[in-house]
Amino acid sequence: MANDFSTIDLKLPKIKPGVIKLIAVAVIVLIILVGSLYQISPEEMGVILRFGKFVRTTNPGLHLKLPLGIEKLTKVPVQRQLKMEFGFRTSRAGIKSEYRVTGESLKEAVMLTGDLNVVVAEWIVQYKIEDAYKYLFKVRDAELTFRYMNEAIIRKVIGDNSVDEVITVGRARIALQAKEELQKLCDLYEIGIEVNQLIFQDVNPPDPVKASFNEVNESQQERERKINEAWSEYNKEIPKASGVAEQTIRGAEGYAMARINNAQGDATRFKAIYREYIRAPLVTRKRLYLEAINEILPKISKKIIFDEKQKNILPLLNLGEEVKK
Repeated sequence: MANDFSTIDLKLPKIKPGVIKLIAVAVIVLIILVGSLYQISPEEMGVILRFGKFVRTTNPGLHLKLPLGIEKLTKVPVQRQLKMEFGFRTSRAGIKSEYRVTGESLKEAVMLTGDLNVVVAEWIVQYKIEDAYKYLFKVRDAELTFRYMNEAIIRKVIGDNSVDEVITVGRARIALQAKEELQKLCDLYEIGIEVNQLIFQDVNPPDPVKASFNEVNESQQERERKINEAWSEYNKEIPKASGVAEQTIRGAEGYAMARINNAQGDATRFKAIYREYIRAPLVTRKRLYLEAINEILPKISKKIIFDEKQKNILPLLNLGEEVKK
């Protein structure tokens, strides 16, 4: 049985030329609008170039520019805190960040101190883009230039100090000095960067000599400790000896003054008694005798009083027993 197929003609509706033109115009307008509108984030600044020439900057918000490549937009994060690492790289940031040391980072970290020792310095620079125009147009590749400037300044500052100052006591001072000199260099080159902070993460001798350096450092610390202990003992004993000497001198002076005053008082008393004795010798002599007896008798434990006219008194006294006692 043969199947008969009928031919079906599909006819598309014809579009009027005016509609095509309208659609084309709408597409062109849409392309122009999309290429003209742009949004600037709160932490950014927009830099507009017209045929490659700087014309203006735009603040955060919604703006318009000439489309079709006439004006080009470059966004610069002027309010964002930026960071640059030297001597290491952050491989994974987080609560417990992970770091790695590459051949390039190690090369930029190895440097020479003022006393011809080698150290490996790792540091971080935090900075902000202060002037978007200078950052983009005053220096070619400002970020790479800023990295080279960091290396130059750190090598200069560390080269002016000894290894002990760089590793221990002078690290904070060296970091502050490097930050100030780096900012001066940025201002000189008009790179448009403001240096906020420069921090040394770690400064150590190279690994092959680290053990020996630690031993030398421990010996120096032990020496300083012994010196401080000696000074402590000195400061304790010297004031103590000075105090004892001063006390002895003051005691001798007081004793001399007391003896002088007593001698003067005895002399004055003797003169007063002598004047009274001249006036009444018998009365004065008897008074002196009574005063002497009054002073002596309380000191005697046993007293024997007898009359000078009494005779044969010895057998009554039992002097032998007194002697035995």
